[in-house]
Amino acid sequence: MSSEPTLQQIAESVTRSVLNANDKDLEGFQKIIDESIKVRESHRNLQKLVKNYSNSMIQRS
Repeated sequence: MSSEPTLQQIAESVTRSVLNANDKDLEGFQKIIDESIKVRESHRNLQKLVKNYSNSMIQRS
């Protein structure tokens, strides 16, 4: 089972302050979300690289 929240859980947890934020605040928040997605994708890619490297080292020994 995945421990990642569902889109519905994320939407339900959005606070009133975000809903009432001005455009500048929302743009800043969007940048944070975008960078967070990049970090998550990079982390997944790093995990794959480490796994592939580990598997290749096991096969060589």
